[in-house]
Amino acid sequence: MKIRVKEKTGSEKSNVGKKKKIGYAKLKIKVFLRTFSMIVLAFCIIFTVYRRFWFGRVGDWIVIFLQNVFHLDYMDAINIYKYGLRENLTMIIFLAVTFCFMLLFWFSLSWFTRYFNEIDAGLDKLIQGEDKEILLSTEMAPMEQKLNVLRQTLERRELEAKLAEERKNNLVMYLAHDIRTPLTSVIGYLSLLEEAPDMPTEQKAKYVHITLEKANRLEQLLNEFFEITRYNIQQIVLEKEKIDLYYMLLQMIEEFYPLLNRKGNRAVLHSDENVTVYGDPVKLARVFNNILKNAVAYSYENTQIDIFVEELPAGQIVVRFQNGGKTIPKEKLLSIFEKFYRMDESRTSNTGGAGLGLAIAKEIVTLHGGKIYAESDKEKVVFVVELPGTPNE
Repeated sequence: MKIRVKEKTGSEKSNVGKKKKIGYAKLKIKVFLRTFSMIVLAFCIIFTVYRRFWFGRVGDWIVIFLQNVFHLDYMDAINIYKYGLRENLTMIIFLAVTFCFMLLFWFSLSWFTRYFNEIDAGLDKLIQGEDKEILLSTEMAPMEQKLNVLRQTLERRELEAKLAEERKNNLVMYLAHDIRTPLTSVIGYLSLLEEAPDMPTEQKAKYVHITLEKANRLEQLLNEFFEITRYNIQQIVLEKEKIDLYYMLLQMIEEFYPLLNRKGNRAVLHSDENVTVYGDPVKLARVFNNILKNAVAYSYENTQIDIFVEELPAGQIVVRFQNGGKTIPKEKLLSIFEKFYRMDESRTSNTGGAGLGLAIAKEIVTLHGGKIYAESDKEKVVFVVELPGTPNE
């Protein structure tokens, strides 16, 4: 099972942007209205206190207080009240309103911090791996959307990791089982050759040939074990330079000649001799090697494998590997670049490798800023590699 994430179109991205603006606008308006309401409330409280308690009463109380405590006569107390307090009444009211507002604001912080509590609860769900949808207040719609996208991404990656681990474990189990067969045969035939040194030459040659075949198969299985280990620990680092792509592919075809000849196949390169690409020669050689190896393994006998190289007007380089072979179903085309995926699920197949070649090829091409994909129809299989062109010097 593979979860596919549909890329957003321009209109969908635009709608998401609008929702984000609307969501935060609601939060902004709500905070503004609450703040404004607290200012008005603070002013009303101070004004009410002033009208009901201060006006006509508090002034007399202050004058009496000054007379009794400081033993001032009535006129001195009146002057102190008048010039010291009454003429600064506006400032006093302003300070009182400010103090009242700060007090109200402090108590209202619990309303605002609930948004952070909601986000904190949502993050807890992500950490605990809950599969429930995260719900926040309407004003936090953009944050809710991001948290749910993150939740889905984490779930998808966890599922992919589990599937990859399951495939890897199955492969290791299958390979361990398959190693026994060629190893048993090698030991058996070598024992026969040792026990019968005077064996007829023709029979001895036959046993030696079988032993060599089984030893080669054993080496292939061991290489697949090492490939799985290397994939888990390697970190691909690119060392880019200008590459003569035509010469690289031509040289690769020559190296594959024994393997091609064994099935009666041949590879033909259709390319301009001056085509170049900017990339890591060792890593790109591995990409093309893995694709051609796959093409040879799954092509019909006595057929031609064509390699087309095209340079687009924008400078991109497109390399197509086309071979005649069994049509690959569309559902498998979506999975062949997954690590540990094998086209032939039979563990006894000599063509099925560790299922890492195409996965590694995809990683390398992606690191180069390109893309790789496969097409298949009417007993034709095409692997396409698109790479950026050589940068201007």
